[in-house]
Amino acid sequence: MIRFALCLLLAGSLHAAPPYPPEINDARTEVYRTVDEVEMKLWIFGAKVESKAKPAILFFFGGGWNSGSPAQFESQARHFAGRGMIAMLVDYRVKSRHGVPAVECVKDGKAALAWVRKNAKRLGVDPKRIATGGGSAGGHVAASIGTLTGLGSDERPNAMILFNPATTLSDLGKWKSLRAIATARLGVEKSEDLSPTHHIGKHTPPTLIMHGTKDTTVPIGSVEAFERQMKKLNRPCKLVRYEGAGHGFFNRGEHRDETLKEVNAFLVELGWLPKS
Repeated sequence: MIRFALCLLLAGSLHAAPPYPPEINDARTEVYRTVDEVEMKLWIFGAKVESKAKPAILFFFGGGWNSGSPAQFESQARHFAGRGMIAMLVDYRVKSRHGVPAVECVKDGKAALAWVRKNAKRLGVDPKRIATGGGSAGGHVAASIGTLTGLGSDERPNAMILFNPATTLSDLGKWKSLRAIATARLGVEKSEDLSPTHHIGKHTPPTLIMHGTKDTTVPIGSVEAFERQMKKLNRPCKLVRYEGAGHGFFNRGEHRDETLKEVNAFLVELGWLPKS
């Protein structure tokens, strides 16, 4: 039962971890939520343009809901700020630092999106063009914001960009999870209560998923289940498979550039960015 959770927890230690808290001197920092006297911050890249609101993307780091750093997506945030977006690295509570289960990570993610939309004019953000993005457990948070109802907010992103995300936490259709996650780790009564795939609906925005075929931490079958459910409900979803790639592939070598190109194309197709 705990094996899948342990895989996720270990994922962040397989490669050199970025520092926490992030050391990013040239980004603007804002507090989006205070919980139990703990200030949750986000780091903002991209200049506000008075005459034109910009599309935005919120990045959520991976680390098995246990650890990790917002700096994981710093290079992606800088890239998309350079392409004309407002890009944000979001900190959220995790078990090792705050003693919380995964459901609290999702609550923070939902609060971050609600805060950005509420402050969109001040930030120079177009409230109708906000994407959530993330990898692994951060991908789960990003996907949960666009699927799960409640947990503090029903604000939805206008697009989701997911890197090897944990989207399907329980059996669904022909997908049979061989590695269940302990509900105590999730902080809910049933694993499907926090499973994005089980909550896809008409409200779920267009989604891009990038996943390695050799991912043993989050098996590709789990995101294929997400894709099937999206298509079943006539929701736009593109799953890009990277042959032979494992977990966390998107931040290594040529795959980093390949995934950036894929995200660029997705945002151009949505009409959020001009062709480069």
